[in-house]
Amino acid sequence: MNKFKQSLQRFMYGRYGVDQFGQFIFGVAFVVIILNMFFNSVIFYYGSLLLIIYGYYRAMSKNHSKRYSENMKFLGIKNQLLGKINREKRMFNEKKVNHIYSCPSCKQKIRVPKGKGKIEITCPKCHTKFVKRS
Repeated sequence: MNKFKQSLQRFMYGRYGVDQFGQFIFGVAFVVIILNMFFNSVIFYYGSLLLIIYGYYRAMSKNHSKRYSENMKFLGIKNQLLGKINREKRMFNEKKVNHIYSCPSCKQKIRVPKGKGKIEITCPKCHTKFVKRS
């Protein structure tokens, strides 16, 4: 058993391994396999097979710079999506406490506390004044 472990370590030396993009690929492949169990589609079958092959190709690759750049692109896209989701979640929670108005001149979003009645709002960006109910 020890000899097998050493030979496997020798084989994997210099390989890129599984990064976050690889984990995502294998996760999507797993979901597609589960979908294939319910719908029994050739598209799902070959799609999952291609994803698994691509995941192993990336893990066994010795071209570290290429795999690293692919992973960084993936992380950039992931962070953009998570940023948009978190911003929308924050705006949804903020609507419980504040009204959010847009300035009629510059379209700057302005936060005003709820329950203050009719108020005059001054835009912090262009200093335009407008009246709204909060």
